[in-house]
Amino acid sequence: MMRTRERLLLATLLMAAASNTSAATRPNIVFIVADDLGWTDLGSFGSAYYQTPHIDRLAATGMKFTSAYANPNCAPTRASLLTGRYTPRHGVMTVGSPERGRAEFRKLRPPKNTTELSLDEITFAKVLHDAGYVTAHIGKWHLGTGRYAPEAQGFDINIAGNGAGHPESYFSPYENPDLKDGPDGEYLTDRLSDEAVAFIESQSDEKPFLLYLAYFTVHTPIQPRPDRAAKYETRPAVGGHGNPSYAGMVDALDAGVGRVLEALEAIGASENTVILFVSDNGGLGGYDMAGGKNFTDNAPLRGGKGMLYEGGIRVPLIVRWPGVTQPGSVSDEPVICVDLFNTVIEIAGLDITTNWPTDRPIDGISIVALLKGAKTLNREAIYWHFPAYLEANRDGSTWRTTPAGAVRAGRYKLIEFFEGGTVELYDLEADISELHDLAASRPELTARIHQKLEAWRKTLNAPMPEPLN
Repeated sequence: MMRTRERLLLATLLMAAASNTSAATRPNIVFIVADDLGWTDLGSFGSAYYQTPHIDRLAATGMKFTSAYANPNCAPTRASLLTGRYTPRHGVMTVGSPERGRAEFRKLRPPKNTTELSLDEITFAKVLHDAGYVTAHIGKWHLGTGRYAPEAQGFDINIAGNGAGHPESYFSPYENPDLKDGPDGEYLTDRLSDEAVAFIESQSDEKPFLLYLAYFTVHTPIQPRPDRAAKYETRPAVGGHGNPSYAGMVDALDAGVGRVLEALEAIGASENTVILFVSDNGGLGGYDMAGGKNFTDNAPLRGGKGMLYEGGIRVPLIVRWPGVTQPGSVSDEPVICVDLFNTVIEIAGLDITTNWPTDRPIDGISIVALLKGAKTLNREAIYWHFPAYLEANRDGSTWRTTPAGAVRAGRYKLIEFFEGGTVELYDLEADISELHDLAASRPELTARIHQKLEAWRKTLNAPMPEPLN
C-alpha cells in the first residue's frame, strides 16, 4: 500500500507542477472509450459499410494510430489505461472468473483475478483532480462498485459507472443504480451523450476539466435504435460488415461523438481541448459466440475480442490536440493502452518523474512525442499477460483463448500458449493477418523474442497458471 509520506510527496509534486502552468493554459481533456469497437469499424479505419462521419472528422483533424493496442477484453484495458500499469501489476487480468468454459476442457488452473481496481492504484483522474481539474466519469467503469466506484479514484462526478460490464438494456429503464432512468424507451447511448454535453456546458474558464466518457456501445446486447438500424437495411454489405443492428449501434456512437464536438465548439473550448478516442479491445468477431453470424468482421486481422491475435487487441486510436497534432496525420508506431496514462499526464502539463511512490511503477511511456511529429518511441517491446480461459461458444466447449502471453518487438509478434508451452511468431509488417507462423523456420529469432517475454514476466512477478492433476 502507498505510504502516507509518499502520498504527501505526490500531492506536493502535483501542486508544484500545477503552479507552473496556469489554469487558463492547461488544456481540457476529453477521453472517449468505445466498448468492443473493432479496428476496422470506422470509415477512417477502412469500413465502407459503417458510416462514422463525426469520428472520421476527428481523425481528419488529429492523428490516427494504426498500430494501437489494448488488452484482449474490457476490464484489463480500463485498469491499464487509467493507471499506466500492465495487468500483473494491478491484478485485473480478465473479466470476472479466469476459469471460463467447461472445466473438463481446461488443462491449467489460472491464477486469481481481481475485478476491482485497488484504491492504492493512482489513476490519471486522481492526478488531474489533485492538480486542479474538474473530473467527470460518464458511462462504463467495470472496475468495482461501492468503495471501488469512480468517486474513489479521482472523479468528482460519476454517472452510470459501477461494476457492470454491459447494460441490462440499452433502453430505459436501464436497471443501473448509478443512472436515473429516463422516459420509457430513452436510448442509453443518447443519454450518456446528453450527460456529457450537460457537463461540458456547465464548465467555466476558471478550471480545466477532464471528461472520461466511456460508452457501453457496441457491447452486447446488440440493441440499436430502430431508426438508426433502418438506415442500413438496404445498404449493401461490404466484406464482413453488413449487420444493420450492429451498424445502428456504431451509428449512435458516432452521433454521440459528434454531439461532444459540437458542445465544445458551442462553449468556445475546442481549441483548448485535447480529445482521445480509443476502443477497449477488438471487435466481437472471429468466432461464433452468439450462436449465429458474427456481429462484425475484423479482417484483415485474425480473430476478435478475447484473443491475443491482432483482431482481439489492435484497436482504433485517435488523438486531436489543436496546435500540436498535424491534421490528418498518421502514426504506425506500436502504442498500447498503458501509454495513455503518461500521455494524459504530460498533456496536462504535469510532471510525475520525481517523488513518485516507489510501489507504483509505471509501465507506459508518453506518446506526446509522436503527437508532435516524432516517428518512433524509444522502446524495445510491448507486452500482454492473459493467464485466463475464455470460451468461444455458449456451451463452453471451444476457446477464444487458453491462458497465454504475447510480446510485440518491432515488426515481430510472439504469442505463447501456456498449455503445452507452444509459441507462434508472426511478421506483422509482411503478414498482418497472422497466417504464417515463423516459429519453426526462424528458431533463433523466436528464442530471442521469447526470452524477452519470459524476462518481462519475471520482472513483473506475473502470476502463472498451474497444471491440474
